[in-house]
Amino acid sequence: MMEKVKELLRSFGLPRLIIAGFLLLLFIIAPFVGIRVGASVSDTLARFGMNSIMVLAMVPMIHSGCGLNFGLPLGIISGLLGATLSIETGVTGPLSFFLAILYSTPFAIILGWGYGKLLNRVKGSEMMIATYVGFSSVAFMSIMWLILPYKSPTMVWGYSGSGLRTTISTDGFYSHVLKDFLQINIGTLSISLGEILFFAIFAFIIWAFLHTKTGTAMTAVGSNPVFARASGINVDKQRTLSVIMSTWLGALGILCYQQGYGFIQLYQGPMYMAMPAVSAILIGGASVNKASIANVIIGTILYQGIVTMTPSVMNNLIHTDMSEVLRIIVSNGMILYALTRKSGASR
Repeated sequence: MMEKVKELLRSFGLPRLIIAGFLLLLFIIAPFVGIRVGASVSDTLARFGMNSIMVLAMVPMIHSGCGLNFGLPLGIISGLLGATLSIETGVTGPLSFFLAILYSTPFAIILGWGYGKLLNRVKGSEMMIATYVGFSSVAFMSIMWLILPYKSPTMVWGYSGSGLRTTISTDGFYSHVLKDFLQINIGTLSISLGEILFFAIFAFIIWAFLHTKTGTAMTAVGSNPVFARASGINVDKQRTLSVIMSTWLGALGILCYQQGYGFIQLYQGPMYMAMPAVSAILIGGASVNKASIANVIIGTILYQGIVTMTPSVMNNLIHTDMSEVLRIIVSNGMILYALTRKSGASR
């Protein structure tokens, strides 16, 4: 019995046990400092629903051996283009969200294809190049948001009639379209089944794909590209496909995030959004060449739970509003920890 417990603890990992234990401790302390546990759990679940798709976007590229997708801003930009085009049409409600997905898809495919071709030419340095691609694409789009010919008064600067605002409200379009769908309220506990169901659908699709012939070939490429090539698998094709999938999931992820957040953030907004997603999947137990849906779920809950609870508990303990400072310290601390983990840094 003890051997089984030890094996279970070993498989879960000491770092995750420590983080999970710290999160549990925060929930235990919360009622004693005047924080409603139900509301805290609701906030954690809401953050899970908003961020889980972007963490899921890491899985295809990890399986193909392309490593952690620091180029996620390409997918986010695709989603932002789809979102702004949807608002430009003036369509409202759930149809607006569907159109945003539809409009973002071709951008994600084209950008993902080009990004995949680039990574195939720099094998062994994917994550370094991906970081550069992510930062430079955000900088490029900061110019494009000013000159693209949008006309919607909801989005353009009022005094000039051109150039998009830094922050655009999704209210009246697809704000909370998933968050308010199948929402369960029990006292102070609120669970948005719409966001969780949205994640579950795409998590199942990725899981099912990875068990197909193509998905198995993709995993083989990530595990041993030499053996995969000798077996007749087109290594570059599989890698490019994984990058396209990851970029498209990134586009879906930012749309899911926006509908829950209620705003679209342009210009420098996507700059560092890859970091929390990378950290979450590493904290969940993934490495640079192995990841699962369970890693996505565990990592997102732990990361978002800590980011949600730590500022709240600390503010109430010291009676000073330092929530944003503490959130930055905690989130950056977990990012640093995740990126320097021995198991996550080694191939």
